[in-house]
Amino acid sequence: MRRNKIDIISLGCSKNLVDSEHLIAQLIAAGYTVEHNPSHIDGEIVVVNTCGFIQDAQEESINTILELGEAKRQGRIRQLMVMGCLSERFMAELTQELPEVDRFYGKFSWKQMLADLGKSYRDDLASERYLTTPPHYAYMKISEGCNRFCAFCAIPLITGRHKSVPMEQLVAEARNLASRGVKELNVIAQDLSSYGLDLTGKMMLPELVEQLAAVEGIEWIRLHYAYPTQFPWDLLPVMARHDNVCNYLDIALQHISNKVLANMRRHITRDETLELIHRLRREVPGIHLRTTLMVGFPGEGESEFQELMDFVREARFERMGAFAYSEEAGTWAANNLSDDIPQDVKNDRLQQLMDLQEEISMEIQQAKVGKTMKVIVDREEEEYYVGRSEHDSPEVDPEVLIAKTAALTPGRFYNVKITEALPFELMATV
Repeated sequence: MRRNKIDIISLGCSKNLVDSEHLIAQLIAAGYTVEHNPSHIDGEIVVVNTCGFIQDAQEESINTILELGEAKRQGRIRQLMVMGCLSERFMAELTQELPEVDRFYGKFSWKQMLADLGKSYRDDLASERYLTTPPHYAYMKISEGCNRFCAFCAIPLITGRHKSVPMEQLVAEARNLASRGVKELNVIAQDLSSYGLDLTGKMMLPELVEQLAAVEGIEWIRLHYAYPTQFPWDLLPVMARHDNVCNYLDIALQHISNKVLANMRRHITRDETLELIHRLRREVPGIHLRTTLMVGFPGEGESEFQELMDFVREARFERMGAFAYSEEAGTWAANNLSDDIPQDVKNDRLQQLMDLQEEISMEIQQAKVGKTMKVIVDREEEEYYVGRSEHDSPEVDPEVLIAKTAALTPGRFYNVKITEALPFELMATV
């Protein structure tokens, strides 16, 4: 056990990761040695930044806490602290059920955590971050919370109403990151589309992206988690105009059936969704769309599921993830709808959907063979250099495996020729 060392474990999404990075900066300033997601826990204090979004994520958080609780009983750590979305949502229950945890904190209770450690929170470091990603890319969280209140989603119960980070603060952060060698900004929010509404009464995402694109040194800007309803159309000419704004958009659509969309309280129709996709592809040529879909939501019969399968065949998303509905306490769906679709039916539909997407992905990938693409190299492995194109977000999207025919440097851009396609990877040479 290393004295004065804190190990931080981040679970869940990249938004959680940004929170951990801000906390690490405060802890380092307070005099601690901090390690993020260590392969071996050896700090006297461990902080778990939990995820509380869906049941699987909650279970992962609980299991991690239980394992660390056992390490504490064995004397391998001295203090165990838990923060983040799960403890924000279920603070009272967790306090009763997990006595091995010394202290629970909400999602942003960093000042209290530092005070409990006998340290002070430094307001002058509020925008500082310790990057846990490779030095050439970073995530930028532009807002917190959500005002959409979809029937299935617990995020507003956890993070509260939508709150945008002021634009000048984000531009300053981008300049700071660029000065530290960051070349790729992955812009994230629970609801990208609503950025600025709470500050100015209008959607300011197009203006923000315009300003970020002007930051010297930033070569790629990638946009994640737009909301389809009331989409900020002025964003599209900005994307088309700037070479350093990636032809990529992550926009969760969830479903296509009017019946299911209404039950989900998504405030969008099938026809509006199709028009959105057509317009995105028309106004930003070459755009790669990533979406997330849900199966097994109350009201999804076999005909609604087949409608979803037909939609995926038609839309041909370059990137797609999916999950089965799980009822979340306190949501509109949990209070008003019956979760009456058997789990085995949900699992079967999920498998069918992902099998279909694998076929589509393979066809899209094969069309890239023989083409030259600009990639950034993330790391070197034994047999390949591993890179990504502008269409590939870190951690979730396909990678480009580059043959070792020349020495490449992680963090630099190269032009490569695609030689072979796999469903979720491309093979290439420089």
